[in-house]
Amino acid sequence: MFNIIVRRLLAMVPTALLVVVAVFLLIHAVPGDPIDALLGERASVADREALRVALGLHLPLGEQLLRFLGGLVQGDWGTSLVSQKPVLGLLLERLPATCLLALGAMAVALSGGLLLGLLGSGRWRRGVDNLTLVLAVVPSFVWGPLLVLVFAVGLGWLPVSGMSGLLSGILPSVTLGVGMAAVLARMLAESLQHEQQADYLRTLLAKGGSGARGLWRHALPNALLPTVQLLFLQLGMVLTGAVLTEAVFGWPGVGNLLVEALHQRDYPVIQGCLLLISLIYMVCVLLADVVSAWLDPRVRGQ
Repeated sequence: MFNIIVRRLLAMVPTALLVVVAVFLLIHAVPGDPIDALLGERASVADREALRVALGLHLPLGEQLLRFLGGLVQGDWGTSLVSQKPVLGLLLERLPATCLLALGAMAVALSGGLLLGLLGSGRWRRGVDNLTLVLAVVPSFVWGPLLVLVFAVGLGWLPVSGMSGLLSGILPSVTLGVGMAAVLARMLAESLQHEQQADYLRTLLAKGGSGARGLWRHALPNALLPTVQLLFLQLGMVLTGAVLTEAVFGWPGVGNLLVEALHQRDYPVIQGCLLLISLIYMVCVLLADVVSAWLDPRVRGQ
């Protein structure tokens, strides 16, 4: 197990470096000048150039990249062009809200995925398959406004936006979790259907064993392996979907911070948000590999 973790961590190093470079170059390829966002288009040429020099934007792109990499090594993620606050501090302020939203979405995904997966492996297979197909296809930015119209505006049961209590997290959690629940349900249902045709389960039934016992004690644990792998990969995808979901519901997380920075052309904050999301996704992939090796001895020998 330890060797697997070390190999995966070493493999993450070049990937992380590539992600950092790609994020840096992508941000600088976005049209627009952050100086215009800070000073306005009517600012004098002298003021514009003075600010450009103060922010280091006058340097060649390669030198800016090296300075950015050097700062990351020292724990310096840069300074916001708008608020003049450290980017890492801004990210750490918003990260707990995003983690809370991710936990809520995963709770929705797990509960819904397990229930629909079990139902989809039995007599309600066709109906559950059609339902999960619809839930998986419809994107989160469609579910969000629909849920707001029904449960917040129409019925008035839940808050429209913000982070003011437990009830305020229900709609964004469901918005993020419903798609993941559908994907997990389809994976679990297919795995259970495969396990139910396995020889060991047929042998158990032929010897007079209980079908329910065979399902819960043997088929379900084996079917959960690919589902658990997918769960950790979906956890990384939560952050991608959280960008739009947090913007729709005014949730004060990293995704909302990214949207605000995009409007303000705050390059360092945009870089920090994208880099943090990418690194967390890489960690989720690592956790998926580790959990797979822990659950399946065959993976440990690879």
